Amino acid sequence: QVQLVESGGGLVQTGDSLSLSCAASGGTFSLYVMGWFRQAPGKEREFVAAISWNGGNRVYADSVKGRFTISRDNAKNTVYLKMNSLKPEDTAAYYCAADRTYGTARSISEYDYWGQGTQVTVSS
Repeated sequence: QVQLVESGGGLVQTGDSLSLSCAASGGTFSLYVMGWFRQAPGKEREFVAAISWNGGNRVYADSVKGRFTISRDNAKNTVYLKMNSLKPEDTAAYYCAADRTYGTARSISEYDYWGQGTQVTVSS
C-alpha cells in the first residue's frame, strides 16, 4: 500500500510560479509511474502530467505544456510539479497518483494510489 501526501499549494496571482511536492511511502517508489491530476469545482478530474519510473519519459496535458514541469527524486521518494505562468484556469485541487504499470499514463483508471490533494488558487 502506497501513501501519497501532497504539499505546496496556495494562493498566488496570475503569472506567478508555484511548486508542488508529493511524498510517497509504503512502497518501492522507483517502480511507479507518477502522475499529477487536478480537479476544479464542478468539473471532472483531469490529467496534468506524468513521469516514468526513471524520469526518462514525461507527458503533459496540452493546457500546461511549456508552463509546467514534472520531475522526481527516487532517492527522496518524491515527485514534483513546477508550475510557471499560472493562470486563473489553473485553479484546482491538485492530486498526485501512482501507477504500477505504464499505459497511457493519462487515464485516471490506470492509477492505483492517490493522495488527498493540495489546493492551488490563482487570482486574476
